[in-house]
Order: sequence, then C-alpha cells, then structure tokens
Amino acid sequence: MTDLNDAAPDAPTGVDTEKPSAARMYDWYLGGTQNWAVDREFGKKVEQLFPLIKEVARQNRQFLGRVVKAALDAGIRQFLDIGSGVPTVGNVHEVVRDHLPAGERATVVYVDYEPVAAAHATLILEEHAATNWAGIVQEDLRNPERILRHETTRRLLDLGQPVCLLMIAVMHFVGDHDRPVDLIRHYQRKLAPGSWLALTHLACDDASEEDQAAVRRFADAYKNTSNPGWLRDRGEIEPWFGDWTMVEPGLTHLPDWRPDHELNAVELRARPFWWCGVAEKPAT
Repeated sequence: MTDLNDAAPDAPTGVDTEKPSAARMYDWYLGGTQNWAVDREFGKKVEQLFPLIKEVARQNRQFLGRVVKAALDAGIRQFLDIGSGVPTVGNVHEVVRDHLPAGERATVVYVDYEPVAAAHATLILEEHAATNWAGIVQEDLRNPERILRHETTRRLLDLGQPVCLLMIAVMHFVGDHDRPVDLIRHYQRKLAPGSWLALTHLACDDASEEDQAAVRRFADAYKNTSNPGWLRDRGEIEPWFGDWTMVEPGLTHLPDWRPDHELNAVELRARPFWWCGVAEKPAT
C-alpha cells in the first residue's frame, strides 16, 4: 500500500520547499498530505525528540472543533482564524458547515502568511463551494490592520457584530520582541461585545521534569525552521485575555476544556503540554 505522504503535492508558486515549514509539519502531524519531504523528515526528527507531538496536535484540532461548536451554540456566526495553517480535516468551515442550524448563515475568514496555506485553502474552499461564505487572507498575524481591512475580511465579516477570534497553536511563534500582549489587544479593541477569543499555547510548566526537558528540546528544534517558537507558562499566558470574561472552564489544558469523551492513556500523557482558554468581550 502506498503511503499518501510519500507523494508530495505540486508546490504552489512562491512556496519554499527547501526549508521545513511549521504549517506543513502541523499538517503532517494531523495525517494530512499537504507537506513535502523536508517537512516529513524534520517532523520525524521532532517526533523522536517529543513522541507525543502528533497527539498534542490532535488535541489542538479537537479543541478547535469544540470551540467552534460552542461559539455557534452561543449565537456567534462569524469566525476569524488567525494562523490557520494548511487546511486539513476538521477545519473551521467544515465544523461550521456540519453544526450550523439549517437555514442559517455563518462566515469564516482564514489568515496565514504562508503561500502554501493560502493556496491550498483557496482550492479547498472552491472544492467545497464555500467561497461565498469563507475566504483566505494571506497576511502575517503581526499586521492586524492589514488583516482587518483586507477586502476578503470586509466582505465576510461585520466587525460591528460578534466574531470568534481563533488563535490556535500560533502565538508560541510570536516572540516577546513582537509584543504579543499589544498585538492581541489590537484585535480585541476592534471586535464587538459578545466576541470570543480562543487561544492555545505550547507549555510545559505543569509537566514532569522529564517531559519538560523533552518539550524544551522540541522547541529548540523549531529554531531551524521558518517558524522559531517560544515556550511560556500559565502565568505569562493568562494576562493575554485582558479584561475579557473567561468562558467556563477558564484557562486549562486542551482535553479539559469541555471534554466530550473519557481520556485514554496516551491522551492523559499528552495533557500537560498546552494551555488553552476562551474569553468573551463584555458589554461596554
């Protein structure tokens, strides 16, 4: 049987396939096919350093799905996914499509600066006939005004109405020199009351010493990619939500946010490596 990952897809124009990409490696971790040999080889090395990487990637994706469903249940119909990466199974527009009540409309804007993510998002949205209610903006998350003023964003999102802002597995690629708190505040100020901010971040402060060492080796390995990463602890991440009201159960580990199944042994082992939370903008 042929492994789908043995056959690289055609590289979109402008895509660098010589250096491993965090977005494409994340796709590989999730079992996707939009990755190249350089990503797979580096991903295998990372997996040797941190064998739970595929499981924590799955937990991030599962958290994303639960948040989108919860936001829809709360009446939110607009989604802004910052750092969306290469589209793969369980992306926002798929969850929206499958969970949205019949006869209602919701909109989704994906944002990623990598050409491969933007190119494949465009193809997938076209294949799903979703371009009238979902779109992609190719832009760096550190340019919030360019994102919010982009024609696709303006076409699909009404910032006068609640938006679910998703920052899933992306803020650990933003260094302190980029002032992550100020960056998040910029987005928060532009969103209407009732909006949600959902965020996840790689961490190890709640793990054993042995596992902390493994995660630090994993983070160090990313220094050799186009997306170097940073580890932060709970005390650093919690203030990022600002004065927004935390949605129950607050800041927690990925599988503990509104779980929908009992954890197995592997899921329990992977549990401490991320902090996640959702907060709602209060009425002024």
